[in-house]
Amino acid sequence: MRGARRAGRIDGMTSSGRGRLRRVTATGVAAAGVAVAGTAAVGVAALRKDDLTGEVALVAGASRGLGLLIARELARQGARVAICARDRQELGRAREQLDGEGLQVETFVCDVTDGEQVHRLVGEVEQRLGPVDVLVNVAGIIQVAPDETLTDADYEAAMATMFWGPFRLTRAVLPSMRRRRHGRIATVTSVGGAIGVPHLLPYSAAKFAAVGWFEGLRAELAGSGITVTTIVPGLMRTGSHLNASFGGQSDLEYAWFAVGAAAPLVAMDAERAARRMVGAIRQRRRVLLLTPLSKVATRVHGVAPSSTVALLEVMGRLLPGPGAGGGRPEGLVTGRAADVDLDSSVLRRVTGWGRDAARRFNEGEAPG
Repeated sequence: MRGARRAGRIDGMTSSGRGRLRRVTATGVAAAGVAVAGTAAVGVAALRKDDLTGEVALVAGASRGLGLLIARELARQGARVAICARDRQELGRAREQLDGEGLQVETFVCDVTDGEQVHRLVGEVEQRLGPVDVLVNVAGIIQVAPDETLTDADYEAAMATMFWGPFRLTRAVLPSMRRRRHGRIATVTSVGGAIGVPHLLPYSAAKFAAVGWFEGLRAELAGSGITVTTIVPGLMRTGSHLNASFGGQSDLEYAWFAVGAAAPLVAMDAERAARRMVGAIRQRRRVLLLTPLSKVATRVHGVAPSSTVALLEVMGRLLPGPGAGGGRPEGLVTGRAADVDLDSSVLRRVTGWGRDAARRFNEGEAPG
């Protein structure tokens, strides 16, 4: 009966009442339509935000190794890629390699430790390709030696390349990004920027500085349309150990570092790492931890820093000493030179993966 009475009231509604009902219903349907359309628009916008097609990407330190692989992956995803490095011949070989894969890049000679060259680079990229949408800081140097064999100049070189270089490049592209309210900035740091690794102190000092500045910068850029991604990898098989520098007992320093940089169970495949890094840049992630070493070391250090430092002390005692007279009189030597001194067939087999990576990723012809 109650249902019948309600139906009767609706059926007996005045024309004005029925009109109001129709208007309310139509409004509800329209609102639902707007909501669905809005959701779809947000989805499309999100897809566009993550699409790198047509974006101008500048990769610093991309003539070889990891930087070259990141540039290749960006080009594969449709970005218009500019690469820079200090060595013109290396850049030429990198371009030929990418051209052979059907990927086009623009090359620029630039030493990121020189502020004038950095600003000139950004201007030239803008003239040739347009404003930079994606900046990836990869350029780096590695010095492996006990602290007592290193000089102030070694530390200054590390800071100039891995802190001041990314700092100046970022400051150079930021004004345009701010005006357009659009941009992505990514910096490849290291597990050495989260924990101080013995015999890698210049490297760790520079990476620590980069991690701190870029994390703070991301917070200041929140809501600006510009995102900052801090990439924290561990060891990767890029072949870069051949271009690293070694001091003290350089042959022994090279042996432990080269094994860690080449062994499959310790070092990550560099091509896979590059794909993961570009994915994180595309998705505008805050932090990307790569390799088990990076994940475990950073998390354990955050929870139990004293225990981590104790383990690092053990590592420091196991590493080679400075040698007679504090190391070789000629100072640091390249990994390529140290590799020639290796007389262990076992070590040569283990580091073979690293030498193969060096040949594939333009790190120069490997010894042996």
